Amino acid sequence: MAKVILITGASSGLGAEMARQFAALGYDLALCARRIAKLDELKAEIAAVQPGARVEIRELDVTDDDQVFEVFRGFKADFGTIDRIVINAGLGKGAPLGTGRYDANRETAMTNFVAALAQSEAAMEIFREQNAGHFVMISSMSAVRGMPKALTTYAATKAGVAHLAEGLRAELYGKPIKVTVLYPGYIASEMNEKVENPTPLMATTEKGVRAMVDAIEKEKGSAAVPGFPWGPLGVVMKHAPMPVFKRLI
Repeated sequence: MAKVILITGASSGLGAEMARQFAALGYDLALCARRIAKLDELKAEIAAVQPGARVEIRELDVTDDDQVFEVFRGFKADFGTIDRIVINAGLGKGAPLGTGRYDANRETAMTNFVAALAQSEAAMEIFREQNAGHFVMISSMSAVRGMPKALTTYAATKAGVAHLAEGLRAELYGKPIKVTVLYPGYIASEMNEKVENPTPLMATTEKGVRAMVDAIEKEKGSAAVPGFPWGPLGVVMKHAPMPVFKRLI
């Protein structure tokens, strides 16, 4: 019987590519996102390539708490068991603090942290009932250290969700429910396609997600992805003196 993976924010970018790659590995998919038309397209695409994969889709605005629980419980009813849940939905808006864009920073904070908390509650409700499952939180390399300017709020939310998941990992260590925290570096996605100065460190979506899927499949506790250069760079980012850190970023 195929394992079932639930992915939020699955309509584009990293979420959509994870769906493609997990379908290729033989998983059945529970996919949700705000843009149901995009999910329809993705479902058709996967069906054409992996006709044996079962794909269920649901519209979900992760900032609607009630809908989060409704959708997760609905997928549980669809499949009977959810083996893995990937909390991936996120937002990259932001502006330097104090520059009149509290609205953008608040929206990022509510989507990336408060909505992730709701998803975590809904996921753990399922896993505790099953006494089994794999909880996966998508954080970011920006969580390693406070970031300047437009990234300040975003990085803070990603640190927050990483600690949320790490707290679960400490609680559940040695038990049937596994926890993984992923720290992606620069991976091409819809979130960053409008960046004016793309970094040479940016991995393609396919390559970056392949590293994510590999870490998830191995049920790593935490991982910087892709491992090179982000594993070594993460250490430098975290411990470099501020003058050095400023030049790095």
